[in-house]
Amino acid sequence: MRERLFTVSEANALIPKLEIIMSQVQRHGLRLREEVADLARSTGQEADNLTTAHILELRPHLRPVVEELEGLLAEIDACGGHMKGLDLGLVDFPAELEGQVVLLCWQYGEKEIAYYHTLEAGFSGRMPLHRRVERPKYLQ
Repeated sequence: MRERLFTVSEANALIPKLEIIMSQVQRHGLRLREEVADLARSTGQEADNLTTAHILELRPHLRPVVEELEGLLAEIDACGGHMKGLDLGLVDFPAELEGQVVLLCWQYGEKEIAYYHTLEAGFSGRMPLHRRVERPKYLQ
């Protein structure tokens, strides 16, 4: 089954919902990072080596936070977006521009999608969208 391709307008229509979701994702992510860093210090382990199962075993009070974060990420997925970075709040949307499949790239805080990148390039390869999307022309 072929993945859904978005128009810029369709992806932009999701931004108000994504802003709400992403603010919660960022809040939960920050709490988890702080708790994991504290856990790593107290156990003498590297934070990167702590699995979710181990974290929840040692800090069971975090289960609701982890479950809500998983639910929020599932909401982004259900919208058709691909979460690409929790720290920067990155979500990509597959699209077709001039016959090429690309990813429309939205970062938390941006009011509209203004960038895209190729499937291979990632965030560092973001290019301005305004050059590729024809703006409506108004008669005067």
